[in-house]
Amino acid sequence: MTSQLSKDLSSLRIDRAPARRSGLPKTMAILALVGATAAAGWVYGKPALEARLFQAPVKTTEILSISPAQASIDVTSTGYVVPQAVAKVGTDVVAGRISKVHVTEGQLVEAGAVLFELDATQLGARVAGASSRVASARARAQAARAAVDEARIPYERQKKLVEAGAVGSATADDMAARITALEAQARAVEAEAGAAAAEVRVLETERKLYQIFSPIRGVVQNKPAQVGDVVTPTMPLVELVDPDSLLVETDVPESRMDLVRVGQPCEIVLESSPKVRHRGEVAAIGPRVNRAKASATVKVRFVDRPERLSPEMSARVSFLSKPLDEAAMKAPPKILVPKSAVTERGGERVVFALDDGKVKRIAVQLGAEEDQGFLLEKGPPPGTRLVSDPPAELRDGQSVKEGDE
Repeated sequence: MTSQLSKDLSSLRIDRAPARRSGLPKTMAILALVGATAAAGWVYGKPALEARLFQAPVKTTEILSISPAQASIDVTSTGYVVPQAVAKVGTDVVAGRISKVHVTEGQLVEAGAVLFELDATQLGARVAGASSRVASARARAQAARAAVDEARIPYERQKKLVEAGAVGSATADDMAARITALEAQARAVEAEAGAAAAEVRVLETERKLYQIFSPIRGVVQNKPAQVGDVVTPTMPLVELVDPDSLLVETDVPESRMDLVRVGQPCEIVLESSPKVRHRGEVAAIGPRVNRAKASATVKVRFVDRPERLSPEMSARVSFLSKPLDEAAMKAPPKILVPKSAVTERGGERVVFALDDGKVKRIAVQLGAEEDQGFLLEKGPPPGTRLVSDPPAELRDGQSVKEGDE
């Protein structure tokens, strides 16, 4: 009995494995978490997703440049500085290799100045050969004339004897014939010398073709061709722009053309120096209207020419009803950003500028508040198109389309 009891007791074991629990509560918790995340993503991420995938319609405004002449402005438009006299200089006839370059980019050259020299070694050899032929022909011509003079001396003596009846005329006639032949020979050699001299003159004229001159007084706009470059006729080697021919060309709407006239005073502000204003004057009005743009090109010259003026500079032109006085010219313009364009992002004041169908977020530094907006101390230049009342979901780089202003 004792042994049986021992066997029974040894068969007893304590099951220490954890009790199996149902997985349903854990699954439900995971599903609830996923659902909450999806709902939050839909609520908060939907606007950002739409902003990236679709072009949001926006209203626009722009940065203003307000000058003391504002009260007398009839029309305002933007344009570019365009040269009216441009010369693309090259060789006209000859081809060759450049041996000397006398200009650099940005240099002002006078009309008639030598810009390039082509290698004229072969031409120089031809000139030297022709010059030698000239010298040789002239020497032979002198010798021929000396022979004529030498033949005249005995002929004159013989002629006197014939006249005196001392000798017959046969010898004198032979001498006269010889003199005639010598004179013809001298004239032929002199003609040969003249032909060689004419060849030299032609070659000297051709030598000038190996020098390339400036046709106008102008500024070198590009990097000129370099020593060793091979050039051919009509190949441009450098571009010159007459600095005195620089005008501002701007498009004025057809509906405002009645407010523009030749000789009308203007105010010009260059984007490169927005705080400096220059007096201008309408020089010409284009004879044709651009049908697509419904505008005409107006050319404005500088009355007060700035020291630094280059082609393709952006300019803003205000057409005035009366000229500016000295006090108005000295007063600096105010750069204003409309209040509706300013918003806050990340604790800083920013604006959203339009750039080729997309917006670009730009931080700005603002000054005093005025009726038309804030004084802009640092930010985009005048004329920059901005989003008015930018929505909270608007992001940098987002595609937009302009709606009604």
